[in-house]
Amino acid sequence: MTKIRSTTVLAVKHNGSISIGADGQATMGNTVAKSNVKKIRKLQDGKIVTGFAGSTADAFTLLERFDEKLGAYGGNMKRAAIELAKDWRMDRYLRKLESMLIVVDKDDILILSGTGDVLEPDNGIAAIGSGSMYAQAAAQALVKHGKDLNSKEIVEESLNIAADICIYTNHNLIIEQIS
Repeated sequence: MTKIRSTTVLAVKHNGSISIGADGQATMGNTVAKSNVKKIRKLQDGKIVTGFAGSTADAFTLLERFDEKLGAYGGNMKRAAIELAKDWRMDRYLRKLESMLIVVDKDDILILSGTGDVLEPDNGIAAIGSGSMYAQAAAQALVKHGKDLNSKEIVEESLNIAADICIYTNHNLIIEQIS
C-alpha cells in the first residue's frame, strides 16, 4: 500500500522571533492526494508549535506522544523532546514510525528524528521534508542578505521558492510566528 507523505517544513529564528511554516501538499506515490493538509500544530496554548513531515498517521502518533511529554515535564520543550527521542529510539512500535518533527518555542528550534536525534540548528534554520534543502538554502540566503526581514517573511518566501522547485511542495502555506 502506498503511503501518504511529502511536504516541506521550515523554521527560522531571525531578528528576535521564530517562525515555522509548512506547505499543504500530501502525495500518494507521485500523485497529489490533498493540497491543503495542516502540518503545523500549536501545543501548550500556542507556546510551542510543531511541524511534521513524513507519514501523516505516524506524525500524529508522535505529536500525541510529544504533547504527553510536554505535560509530564511542565512544558519544558527540550526535556520533552529528549524524552520523546529516547522512547522513539527504544520502543519497537515507535521505531517503525516514518516521520520527523520540528518543534519551536519562543527561544529554540529543535528537529526530532526517529533515530533518536534531537538537533538544535547552529544557524537558526531548520528544515525537513522533500523540499527541505530548497527551503533551507533560500532561508540561509535571506537571513544573510535580508537583515530588515522578519522570520515570518523569510519562512514565507523560502517556502514559496521551494514550492517553485520541488514537485512535492505547494504554495498552500501555513505559517506561525512566535515572538
